[in-house]
Amino acid sequence: MSLRGRLATRWGSWGEAVYAGGAGLVAIAVAGSVAAIVREPVLFPSLGPSVFLFFETPLAANSSPRNTLLGHAVGIGCGLGALALTGLWSAPSVTQMGVSPARVLAAALAVGSTSFLLAGVRLPHPPAGATTLIVALGLITGTQALLYIPVGVAVITVVGFSLNRYLGEPVPAWGPHGGRKARVAT
Repeated sequence: MSLRGRLATRWGSWGEAVYAGGAGLVAIAVAGSVAAIVREPVLFPSLGPSVFLFFETPLAANSSPRNTLLGHAVGIGCGLGALALTGLWSAPSVTQMGVSPARVLAAALAVGSTSFLLAGVRLPHPPAGATTLIVALGLITGTQALLYIPVGVAVITVVGFSLNRYLGEPVPAWGPHGGRKARVAT
């Protein structure tokens, strides 16, 4: 039985909370350590919800490495596309210039297109909606800094997968257990 299972058997939901909280602490500490070493934004807000999914619902489709890595990649791409479409590619961030109609449009386009694409290809990963906002709002800018977003996602995915496996949690190596869900006929 996995550590998560033993803790849950012993303490119920508080045992699961100990597992999720402890493992989440380790995953974020590793990403934060990498960020401190390379002095780049490897640690950013949307990693928190991804880590939460890894340890709270490790067998859910949206917690799989596939959905995490591809979901954030789609979010980055849609955020960059929204910046290009709205002419905000080189504009100061929303924290510097404030909320403008163009910034609202970029945010809406980024989240809408990310949601559309991830739902269309059946790769749900809600934290990707936060990643696309980080990009569309200009909170992480510059080519080098933007390249570290996937590094951060990869770090927490590897740590989440490895830690769950090491502690006996039967997590999928790539996609969710059981493969893709069959489409429901309507």
